Amino acid sequence: MSDRLPTIGILGIMQPLYDDMLPGITDRQAGYARRIAESLADVADCVVADPVRGRADAERAVRGFENDDLDGVLVVMLTYGPSLRVTRVLHDARLPLCLANIQPDPVVTPEWDMADMTYNQGIHGAQDTANAMVRAGRAFDVVTEEWPSDAFRERIGRWARAARAVTAWKRLKVGVFGYAMNGMGDARVDEAAWMRSLGPEIEVIAPGALHRTMAELPESAVGALLAEEDERFAVDERLSKEEREDHARMQLAIEQLLTEHGCGAYSTHFDAIGEDGRFTRLPMAAASSLMASGYGFAGEGDALAASVVYAGHQLAGDGHFTEMYAMDFPTDSILMSHMGEGNWKVARDDEPVRLIKRPLDIGGLDDPPTLLFRIQPGPATLASLVALGGERFRLVVAEGEVLDSPVLPALEMPYGQFRPASGVRDCMDGWLRAGGTHHMVMNLGRTAADWKVFCDLAGVEFVQV
Repeated sequence: MSDRLPTIGILGIMQPLYDDMLPGITDRQAGYARRIAESLADVADCVVADPVRGRADAERAVRGFENDDLDGVLVVMLTYGPSLRVTRVLHDARLPLCLANIQPDPVVTPEWDMADMTYNQGIHGAQDTANAMVRAGRAFDVVTEEWPSDAFRERIGRWARAARAVTAWKRLKVGVFGYAMNGMGDARVDEAAWMRSLGPEIEVIAPGALHRTMAELPESAVGALLAEEDERFAVDERLSKEEREDHARMQLAIEQLLTEHGCGAYSTHFDAIGEDGRFTRLPMAAASSLMASGYGFAGEGDALAASVVYAGHQLAGDGHFTEMYAMDFPTDSILMSHMGEGNWKVARDDEPVRLIKRPLDIGGLDDPPTLLFRIQPGPATLASLVALGGERFRLVVAEGEVLDSPVLPALEMPYGQFRPASGVRDCMDGWLRAGGTHHMVMNLGRTAADWKVFCDLAGVEFVQV
C-alpha cells in the first residue's frame, strides 16, 4: 500500500495587487510553482492549482484537491498574500497541510530591484498565513529550505509520506474477528473518542462469516495460493495437503471479508477462533502474508495496534507486528517476536522464509502452518499507540538496530533482537513511563522523524525514548 508515491496538491498563493506594477507576474509565479512540482517528482505526485489570488480561488483549489482524494496540500507563497483570504479554507481543509517557506531565488544579489523583491517576498506571506493557522488551532508542518535542494526534497518527502499515512488513517476501518482478549487493558479504547479524534473505526466481523466464506471458496483460488507459497517459501515437507489447504482457505476468506467490509487492517484473537468450535487451526501464516500485502494486523483483538501497523505501512513501508518478549542485558537488546504472526517482507535476505509445521497449544486447536524467519539486521524503529483516555493519544517511539544475533533453533516464530539506540535500560524506563503498550509496529530504518511529522499532523502526542 505504500508503494505508490504520495499525491499532494500545490496551493500557490499571491494577490492581484502587483499585476499593474509587474505585468505577467501571475504567469511567471505559476511557472515557479510548476518547477517546484517538477523538483519533487521523486518523492510525490504533485497536482498544481492555478495561482490563488483570492478567497474564491483558494476554496475552488482546495475542494478540487479533496474531491480528487489527494493525500495533502503543500502551501507555497508565490508572493505575499493576505492570510484572511485563505484562513477559512485552510482551517476547514480535510487534508494535512504543510507550509513551504521558500522563495524562487535563494540568494539576494546586488542586482536585485523592486521586481526581484516582489517575486521573492513570500516569507512575510508565510508568517501571516502561519499566524492565522496557529490562531485557528490548525495542525500543519513547516519546511524552510532552498527549494531546489536535496534537503527540501527530503523534508517534503517526509511530510508527504506522513500526510499519506494520516489521510489513510482517517478513513481506516479495522476488522476485529470475534472479540478482544479478556483482561488485556493496554488495547482498550473508547471507540467513539478514537474515531472522533483520529478517524479509525472498528468493524466487528463474526467468526461465522469467516467459516462460511472459507467453505464457499473455489478450489482454483486455493490452488493458486498454494502454488505461490511453493514458489516463495521453503515449505516443510511434514505439512499435509489438508493442513495447507485449510490454512489457505483461512487466508483467502479473511482477505475477502476485509475487502467486503472495507477494512485496511484487522485483528484475530486465538480464543475467539478456538472457542467457536468450527475451526481446525489458528490463521498464523495468513496474518504474515496479509501484512506482507499491506494490511495492518495485530493479535488478540488489538485494534489500536492493528491501526498503527497499517500506519507503518503507509508511512515507511512494510509494517511488522511484534512485541517485546525478553531483555538480553549482555547484548543490550530485546528479543522481539509474537505467537507466529510477522510480516515476512522484513525477513533477512540471506535466509529463506520457511513455512513450517509447528505445534501450538494456544487456542486448543491443531498445528497452525507458520511462517518462520529472522528479521533483517540493521536500523529499525518501534512505535506503539497509547490511548490516554478521552480523545488523547500518544505514540511512543524507539529507534535502534536489529542485531545479527545467533539463531535460536527452538523458537518457531518470527524473531530478532532489537538494540535500542538509547540502551535497554533507558529505553525501557522511558517506554514504561510513557505507557507504551506491549503490541507495536516495527519498521526497518530510522523513522522517528517520520513518525514525529505523522503525530504533528494527526494530533497525537509524540514521545521518543
